[in-house]
Amino acid sequence: MISLTIIRILFVILLTGVGYLLGEENSWMFALGGFLIGSALVIFEMMARRVSLKGLSAAVFGIILGLIVAKLFGGLLSLFNIPQDVDYDLRVLFTLIFVYLGLTLGLKGKEEFHLIIPYVRFRRQELKEEAIVVDTSSIIDGRILDIVRTGFLEARFVIPRFVLNELHALADSTEHLKRQKGKRGIEILHALKKEPNVEVVINEQEFEGLSDVDTKIVNLAKMLDTKVLTTDYNLNRIAQLEGVRVLNVNDLANALKPIFIPGEKLSIKVIKEGKEPNQGVGYLEDGTMVVVENARWLVGKIVDVEVTSVLQSPSGRIIFTKLAG
Repeated sequence: MISLTIIRILFVILLTGVGYLLGEENSWMFALGGFLIGSALVIFEMMARRVSLKGLSAAVFGIILGLIVAKLFGGLLSLFNIPQDVDYDLRVLFTLIFVYLGLTLGLKGKEEFHLIIPYVRFRRQELKEEAIVVDTSSIIDGRILDIVRTGFLEARFVIPRFVLNELHALADSTEHLKRQKGKRGIEILHALKKEPNVEVVINEQEFEGLSDVDTKIVNLAKMLDTKVLTTDYNLNRIAQLEGVRVLNVNDLANALKPIFIPGEKLSIKVIKEGKEPNQGVGYLEDGTMVVVENARWLVGKIVDVEVTSVLQSPSGRIIFTKLAG
């Protein structure tokens, strides 16, 4: 199968040859021009690979709309007795103005583009076109970056402007912990923008009269008909009540924890005493709590235990064990 690199090289060679044939007396100059034009087009194509099809459709629609409005304004000019040269200049000016406005408005409103032209909203083969609204907690948490780097998640992350403002407010806070969280969130966003598997876009949508960030995120997700990525339990519940699909990083982490069945044996270090009499508590590497019966006197030691039962709670998984043997 012909690779994309070979096609690009052949395209540049073809334009160089066409330039040489058209140049006649200045054939080498035209050949150089063809080579430069071909190289520029290839570079432009390589840089434009990350442009989404939805964004391109919105840009084309905006340009067409701008040309139509400019044509209408040009028709109005014919109603006035304007000199021909001035009329031509005004038509050109109106065309440039309305094409620019149409292009910029189309790109800014590409998320709502399907509301204007419903049949343009189609699904691409690439998963990058799937939009996911990201909340503040999942950005600060940072595990989103690890998930993206594994290649398990490819999408277009929509960062609301009010979430970005919240991160900046945390980064400027006088409290050390809040300031560290804000700075970490901003660093995570910068790292995400460099990842090839995802696209990070800032959504400028504002919701007047709403002060709660969680409510704004849910409303934005409903408006865009997309999912919400979060680690916030309350936002998770609110989104589910509103019928919004949720990707909870904590649920994913719990689902990926190893499964233990009664009778299975493992080694664990008893860290502290448990709540119940004679219980000892240890933790697996992933943070799963392991409760060991009759191990209070073994705090600080590594013991072999046997699984008796597993409890799945909203806060995580708890494994109950007894001393082996």
